[in-house]
Amino acid sequence: MSALSEIGEDELVRGLVRLLPAGGRVVAGPGDDCAAVRVPKHGELQLLKTDCLVENVHFLREHASEKVGRKALCRTISDVAACGGRPDSALVTIAAPAELDVAWLQKFYTGLRRAAKAHGVSIVGGETARSPGGIFVSIALTGWVKLGRFVLRGGGCARDAVFVTGQLGGSLASGRHLSFTPRVAEARWLVKNFRVHAMMDLSDGLGADLPRLADASRKGYAIDLDAIPCHRGCSVEQAVGDGEDYELLFAVAPSDAPKLEKAWRKEFPRLPLTRIGSLLANRKARTPLAAGYAHFSDCQPAGNSGS
Repeated sequence: MSALSEIGEDELVRGLVRLLPAGGRVVAGPGDDCAAVRVPKHGELQLLKTDCLVENVHFLREHASEKVGRKALCRTISDVAACGGRPDSALVTIAAPAELDVAWLQKFYTGLRRAAKAHGVSIVGGETARSPGGIFVSIALTGWVKLGRFVLRGGGCARDAVFVTGQLGGSLASGRHLSFTPRVAEARWLVKNFRVHAMMDLSDGLGADLPRLADASRKGYAIDLDAIPCHRGCSVEQAVGDGEDYELLFAVAPSDAPKLEKAWRKEFPRLPLTRIGSLLANRKARTPLAAGYAHFSDCQPAGNSGS
């Protein structure tokens, strides 16, 4: 028998989902940013996503609970965006210790409500329960994406240009892990105007998430470390390893890259888009990167976690 800390999150998930049943309507199941199912005569795929926040892992009690509520919903919205979709309806489950101040939960729901309004999400139900320990939050979110615009992690091709939006690093220290903006508009623009081969959001850091995209695409990668866009005061190692940036990581054909960069500057002048490297046919050829966030590791800081 092995402990969770020995096998890690990715191997755990692969083992648990291997034998799960999937019906004929399932287009994408476990292992990507969202699941997707066909809806008869609808013209769109329905996206399904669930995510959780755990006290002392994703947030601390002293964090402003309004910001924690906002983060809880925006994390799931970011995953829907990474598939090229738009968010729709959410269910909220929260377990809390009996001694928790009611005001904490009221402010949490204020943040939740404001995030929902900003992104057009309807909160349609959920569940509350008593926790014997800390606070636990689970968000289940549905979304929609047009047929032909749904993007997974696994479609990357050899020689594809690899891009990231925004800047990376220092999210926990700066508080940006509680105030990030899901890139819904940017992702929907991308899939409408370009053929995006593979895409995901950067939740666990480039050092963890780029290998996941490459593994799903069965490709290697060459990354120009000097090109990685770092937040002011952050090193490349922090930009690669800190996590919780919630920017988009995606791959397009190299012939589309110049046109994309030009169109992006016009459409989103305030948000940087940076080409950081390429996918490679040899899946074992990979630029060494600092490690990203690893669930079940004993050396991760409290209050910082990705998906």
